[in-house]
Amino acid sequence: MARRHTDSEADGNDIDITPMLDIVFIMLIFFIVTTSFVKESGVTVSRPSAQTAEEKKGSNILVAIRANGEIWIDRRAIDVRAVRPNIERMKAENPEGAVIIQADEYSPTGLLVKVMDQVRLAGISNISISAEAAN
Repeated sequence: MARRHTDSEADGNDIDITPMLDIVFIMLIFFIVTTSFVKESGVTVSRPSAQTAEEKKGSNILVAIRANGEIWIDRRAIDVRAVRPNIERMKAENPEGAVIIQADEYSPTGLLVKVMDQVRLAGISNISISAEAAN
């Protein structure tokens, strides 16, 4: 005679994955909370080289100035008058962050000075200008 499987026999063979899902979600929350998000300027610039260039670690606010005079913050092109409000907003998100200006080698010097002035008016005195390390 053929043996019939009943529902009570099939229930005993199931694997309960609920605890595993709980652990996965707890790990996901942990990684989201502990992740530091790096905000980039959004463009690459040809930086000048310098003998005294040194690497700065940490969470910084990046401002890029292209050779054609465009200013980029947070992957958006902005006007020089919008630098101060953007820096103030980013400073509120990251109070310890310094501002690093990535000025292209051929960008106008007057524009660099205007951007630095707007950053200082936003309340940040820790400003660095990015350069390539000379070999």
